[in-house]
Amino acid sequence: MAETKEKSLSDEKPKPRVRPIVRLGIFLISHSFLVSVVCCTAGVLALFLLPVLAKNTYISENALMPGSASPMLSNQHVSDGNRLVKDLTNPNSKSSETGIESHKIIAQYMLDLGAEVSFHKFHPQMNQFHPLHFFSSPVSGKIQENYSCSSYGINTVGIIRAPRGDGKEAIVLVTPYNALKSGFGEALSLGIAYSVFSLLTQVTWLAKDIIWLVADSQYGEYAAVAAWLREYQTPKFSSLSTPNAEMCPDVNNLFELKGHSISGSKFSNSFRRAGTMAAALVLKVRDQNEQFEDTISIYAEASNGQMPNLDLINVVNYLAVHRQGLRVNVEKLWPLLNSSWLKSLGEIFESLAKVAKSLYPKWKFGIPATEYVEGTATLASSLYYQALGVPTGPHGAFRDYQVDAITLEISPKFSLDKVWRNDILLRGGRLIEGVIRSVNNLLEKFHQSFFLYLLTSPSKFVSVGVYMIAFALLIAPLPMVAASLYVDANSSSNCSKGDSSTPSAITDTDEHGIAIRSWRWLNSAKLVFIVHLWGAIVSLLPYFISQIPDCSPTTSFMIWVLLSILSLLTLNSVLASPLACAKATQEKEWALVKSVTISSVFIGLGLMSVINFATAEIGALLMVPMCLLARPLKLDVRAGTLRSFCRLICNLVLGHIAFPPAAFFLLKGMLDGFGNANVGDFWMWVESLWAWNSATYLFIDLTWRAHAVVAHQSCMMFWNLDVLVLSL
Repeated sequence: MAETKEKSLSDEKPKPRVRPIVRLGIFLISHSFLVSVVCCTAGVLALFLLPVLAKNTYISENALMPGSASPMLSNQHVSDGNRLVKDLTNPNSKSSETGIESHKIIAQYMLDLGAEVSFHKFHPQMNQFHPLHFFSSPVSGKIQENYSCSSYGINTVGIIRAPRGDGKEAIVLVTPYNALKSGFGEALSLGIAYSVFSLLTQVTWLAKDIIWLVADSQYGEYAAVAAWLREYQTPKFSSLSTPNAEMCPDVNNLFELKGHSISGSKFSNSFRRAGTMAAALVLKVRDQNEQFEDTISIYAEASNGQMPNLDLINVVNYLAVHRQGLRVNVEKLWPLLNSSWLKSLGEIFESLAKVAKSLYPKWKFGIPATEYVEGTATLASSLYYQALGVPTGPHGAFRDYQVDAITLEISPKFSLDKVWRNDILLRGGRLIEGVIRSVNNLLEKFHQSFFLYLLTSPSKFVSVGVYMIAFALLIAPLPMVAASLYVDANSSSNCSKGDSSTPSAITDTDEHGIAIRSWRWLNSAKLVFIVHLWGAIVSLLPYFISQIPDCSPTTSFMIWVLLSILSLLTLNSVLASPLACAKATQEKEWALVKSVTISSVFIGLGLMSVINFATAEIGALLMVPMCLLARPLKLDVRAGTLRSFCRLICNLVLGHIAFPPAAFFLLKGMLDGFGNANVGDFWMWVESLWAWNSATYLFIDLTWRAHAVVAHQSCMMFWNLDVLVLSL
């Protein structure tokens, strides 16, 4: 008997121990509501804490050595720049309708310095929406068919070959100039660039070629720079001077310069190139300034949230503040500066910092309330322009070719008379000289510092390792809630064994029945797929709508809305959306629909954070609460409790506010006033996104709009499809 008992005990297999990570997962799934509240609250709080957690900027690359050498730009170079300014502002230089006289003057000045000079002629190109151009290399737009002599754009390019270089690297200096409508500020920017250019022709320390591009901005600053970069990076073996050459006498005389008669002239009719671009600076001067001191504004955002290496901004900031006495500005979201609730929040953080410091003196936490407000306004502006995906200046054309570039805009505090003009020429020229000298010291491309960052001031930044915490906390509840809903849906299915809606009475021990229940989520996945397919169709519709001639923005928007609704109804009827199922089935499927939707949101936001973090962060702030609170309205109406009523109101409000057109009108109304909002403004905004190949446009249509519709569908479950369509 004892032997039999021992044998039975030995035959029993020990139960496998549940791993701690599995226990943690089960705990989080079973307490998904509490975890969601904690994570979302912590994510929003972490976002508001970013200005407090910002670090001081520092120069990572030791080879840059900004300010290590005394500036060499002298008053003689300033007088040379003044001569060019006087010649360009002379009325005789603007006598030609095409502005060619100004280009001849600039080219002649370059030739007198011994630089290699060439003209780059280009046609204005129309940015048109094309769905296949997203996430691809820069492509040329559509050239106007009926062009004339006046439709030519002419870039003037001067190149200095480095005496100690091998011609493999170059630094680009860009000065936008419109010869037909140029102001004194544009002429002054050319004077600053020329004074630096004249200095660089004499120095012996130059190791990289210098390219001075005078971009013809009559068709836009970005268009002129982008056209030159396309020719520089992807040359075309054709000449633009061939078409209509006999009809353009001014263009034919463009090359008849005084330099041709000089022996050894370095003027060329062909396109001239230098080495690989190490960095680029775009220089502009404003005619008027509302500040009380000389300021310089830095614009760094490029397409799809791309930013230049932070060291380039740090060098400019250090030299401008500590060497030239200029105040450095970065763009701010000005309405936030007067926000009372933001000031109160800053005061709370300041008080908490004082308490923390009294408890532990070495704890350096917190900033003054005024600094917090300015940092938040700057951070919001940085997030907005990165999320928009549209470059803030012509420097964005360089980032398309992975060249670090920024735009510098100098704003003098006084009128540009002779005395203050010389001062701006000297200080601005020495700033550009210092930046070029630092970049000239680099032995390799910028790589030491950050490429993913958010600015809270010119001297403070938030790195990717810090701001990703707020995003991770916001989206962390999504997979747990999706898993919890999936488990609850299967559990409720197990309880209804003999339901007539099921094909047969399935028991818990029936393996075939368990397999069927495990694949029930495919119906919900089909619904989400249909809506995503609809989002893809909606994103392609503007390509065809834009072909309609003489169509106003308001009309285009209304056509877009009608075609979108029609395509949704067509997909619903052709692909047999689960909306057409019986109500009894719908009542059991809403949890699975929400589970699949939340999983899709999580994947979409995660992918978008890699492409453009700012877009993903703003999308998470709007979409995560909407997805977590979405619940069939009929269930909340049946419950009749205060909690269900509050949730019903939140679902209706979030479901409409988070829809892209509604979110746009709400934001525009808060910034510009609701009286100025127009339905055509949304079309123009979307048109600007696709014209710049912004990934935000695809995100709005494929992910944001699609999930807003699915959230509507989850809320409107058990209601007619007409109600859903009208809610859009």
